[in-house]
Amino acid sequence: MKYFRSHLGVKLFTSYILVIAIGMAVIWLTTIITTPRAYAHHLQFMEQRLGMGNGMMFGQGQGQQGGMMMDFYQSFRASFNESLIFAVISASLVALAVSFVLSRSVITPVRVMTNASRRISEGHYAERVQSQGTDELSQLAASFNQMASQLEQVEAMRRRLIGDVAHELRTPLTAIKGSAEGLMDGVLPANAETYQQIHNEAERLNKLVNDLQELSRVESKAINLNIQPVDVTRLIETVTKRMQFQFDEKRILLNRHLPHDPILVLADEDRALQVLTNLLGNALQYTPESGTVTVTIEREKNMAKFSVRDSGIGIPAEHLAHIFDRFYRVDKSRSRTHGGSGIGLTISKHLVEAQGGRIWAESNGENNGSVFVFTLPIA
Repeated sequence: MKYFRSHLGVKLFTSYILVIAIGMAVIWLTTIITTPRAYAHHLQFMEQRLGMGNGMMFGQGQGQQGGMMMDFYQSFRASFNESLIFAVISASLVALAVSFVLSRSVITPVRVMTNASRRISEGHYAERVQSQGTDELSQLAASFNQMASQLEQVEAMRRRLIGDVAHELRTPLTAIKGSAEGLMDGVLPANAETYQQIHNEAERLNKLVNDLQELSRVESKAINLNIQPVDVTRLIETVTKRMQFQFDEKRILLNRHLPHDPILVLADEDRALQVLTNLLGNALQYTPESGTVTVTIEREKNMAKFSVRDSGIGIPAEHLAHIFDRFYRVDKSRSRTHGGSGIGLTISKHLVEAQGGRIWAESNGENNGSVFVFTLPIA
């Protein structure tokens, strides 16, 4: 019984045999019950046709003719039973073979997927199963392959994330360690400038850790959003007022193109400001001195379209698809001092999507500037 319960193939095979046995039993009982009555009916009809009178009913015949009819019926019944037995045996053998083949056709792909799932659990994420046809098992195999592909992507992202985090943490830690060793060895002077360098690296390390924590929260959708109608003009005025000094310090012109009519969006005001701050900060970072950054608000159907356009270094076409990936950097040679943590755009993407919008980047290539666009639903 334990073997029966733990093997699907045995269950399927047994169910086929049980159905066949029940069918055979029904056929056998039906023929035993109905054959005498049917034979008597047809025999009576034949007697009437031959002019043998009404007294020759089945079981009521007299004399030689009645005995002959009874012997004929017994012979017919024996031959019928013999043929039925051979038919049942032949049908059972064929049914056993067909049941075995059918059960194996069902069990084989299930076993293949079971073995593949075990290999995936062992870390072999490239494992796939063959999918043929459009039946339920083929659909299950296709879903299994899709799951395996997603697991492989997640594992690749996990490994890349670990490598990126290790690299990002190593840079400020190396600077802090080098400065500390320089102070201990007397190579670096113990003055305010040295301590300021150590403080800056520690602050950069702290910002990176905070960004990683924020990224983890937004990717796992563990953030609480206070969605309510927000005036887009107020959003732009607030963020540009906060950052105007930084633009003036770098001598970059910050323009605003605001709508004439009020536009209200359904958004979390703090998170929307965070996205705009990240995009403006990114534009400020990659726009050279005397450049221009323009913030534009437009209404498109049921969405408000925010655009942050700069006259900076631009983005090559092959990098546009990855610009929102975590730690992705177009210029690999830039240090984090000049290139940021590489997480701000990723956080912005998740925040915009969490509020029902989408975000993308456009650029005409290197040294032709770029524009970052995101949308939020109209209230």
